Amino acid sequence: MHQRILLRARKGPFDVVTAEETYERDWIGKNSGNLVFSHAAHKLLSTSAAEITPSRFRADPRDADEINEKYDVFVIPLANAFRHDYTNRLISMTRLIERLKIPVVVLGVGVQTDVDGDREFLRPIDEPVKAFCRAVLDRSHSIGVRGEISESYLRTLGFSAVEQIGCPSMFLHGDSFRVEKMKATLGPEDRLAFVISPYVRALAPLVRHHHQRYPNLRYLAQGLYTLGTLLYGDEPKLRGKTDDLPIHTSHPLFAEDKVRMFVDPWPWIEYLSGFDFAFGTRIHGTITALISGTPGYLLAHDSRTLELARYFDIPHRLMRDVPADVDAARLYEEADYTALNEGHKERFARITAFLAKHDLGLSFADGDSATRFDEQVRRTVYPPAVRPASAHTTEELLARMQWLRDENRTLQQKLKTRRAKPLREQVKQAVGSRVRRMLSR
Repeated sequence: MHQRILLRARKGPFDVVTAEETYERDWIGKNSGNLVFSHAAHKLLSTSAAEITPSRFRADPRDADEINEKYDVFVIPLANAFRHDYTNRLISMTRLIERLKIPVVVLGVGVQTDVDGDREFLRPIDEPVKAFCRAVLDRSHSIGVRGEISESYLRTLGFSAVEQIGCPSMFLHGDSFRVEKMKATLGPEDRLAFVISPYVRALAPLVRHHHQRYPNLRYLAQGLYTLGTLLYGDEPKLRGKTDDLPIHTSHPLFAEDKVRMFVDPWPWIEYLSGFDFAFGTRIHGTITALISGTPGYLLAHDSRTLELARYFDIPHRLMRDVPADVDAARLYEEADYTALNEGHKERFARITAFLAKHDLGLSFADGDSATRFDEQVRRTVYPPAVRPASAHTTEELLARMQWLRDENRTLQQKLKTRRAKPLREQVKQAVGSRVRRMLSR
């Protein structure tokens, strides 16, 4: 049976957008990690009977009638949506859902508080979260959450139809998943990927230490702000500034061309497959390494990262317990992937059952659908890694300047059109009024 799925995603997995366009129009939803789980969800649902359309993150209640007419189900993969600064968007999404007549499936959502699950911190968002859950459960059998902290929170709000299913990103390869350490120990010449959250100040001494010790270290960035810095340099007010974290072009990791960022998951996964170890505070940076086959280690600094590490048995430490002089070689040595590997089939069976309960197909159980998806990925030419502007040739920088000039010209034309339209309307109204007066004589 043909199934028309509206999938909450900023873009589809085969929508190719340049790095410049990605930055200008925010095609990553502030963080490229969003694409990892939304594209994995797209693959999971890509059966021969499914027609999947990305929502572009629109959540306008005025679209409800059109959605009811055009789609059979609205699938919503989410990250840490139960947090203070997401409240307004959660309310908009709730208002849209309340007007929908089709099933609504939440494919993984998480709460954000500290690693101790501070309940009092969440009080201000209780009511918006309750309204969202009620709206979803009026159209769904249950809500899929990312881990035990989120499940516990929703149960304290009075909801029992809650299931832990993790994050779709870890199921990109179905039930076939294994991570192995290929080296007994890490040495200074090995390739390390540091997945840094630039706002976690406690990372500063780790950045300094690993930059000095590991010449083949690369910082794998994910944020929209860093993408802008890579493409165009520092913002005017930040030029000449320095910081111990890599947030300015003056930082050694920028100056030495050791920063990379991808605007699509697939080349990112391929790139990370060539590393010996990945570590840091980014949960989807760590997961991207793991699904590439590279051992990863998470430094958990909040509940959203911690609960996914626990759910999937990803090797981790709490960031507050990490000594300032800890070395990646020590983290690599203590990392044990036995539970992650051995528990994967059961976790995959759990999300498979969740999809079946909500009448959603699974590409891995639909002939060669998953294989065809992978083949289309291989045929698609995605933008390469974005590197610091200083690493580019004159020709590459000139092409970027020309793109900016063309973009500015297009914007100016749009502004002229917008200004001209009201003027045309005024003229039309004035002429119409004059004609009416003449006819009435």
